[in-house]
Parts: sequence; structure tokens; C-alpha cells
Amino acid sequence: MQKPTQFDSIEITRRASDLISAASNRYRITVQVANRAKRCRYEDFESADDTTMMKPVLRAIVEMSDELAQPEIIAD
Repeated sequence: MQKPTQFDSIEITRRASDLISAASNRYRITVQVANRAKRCRYEDFESADDTTMMKPVLRAIVEMSDELAQPEIIAD
């Protein structure tokens, strides 16, 4: 398994901004990030492996910004 990558606040802000600007609906992308973060949180509880040090919301933003090339993430 890969080591978690640390992101600074400027990088997280840029990624969040990219997500919002790529989405047609700011509310919907915010809800999608929240749902992804909730899922990440439950996955962290289920696995006893503490390899991810990133908070669920930050992890969701990073994952979703990495998936911007997939239109189903931000499509209506």
C-alpha cells in the first residue's frame, strides 16, 4: 500500500477550487464531497490499518480532484 501524501493548505484549496469550477452546480459537488468523505470515514473505521493520516474531507477532495478526467464525477 502507498504511503499517504501530505498536501499543504494551498494545494487543497487549489484542488477544491478546481472541483468547484469544473462542476455545473456548486451545491451538488459540495454534497458529493461530503458523501465521499463520509464513506472514507467509515472505510477508515472498518480497516484497522492506520496508513492514512489525512482527514476524510481532505482525502475526498484529493481523490475527487484526481478523478476530474472522469465526467461522471461532476456531471448532472
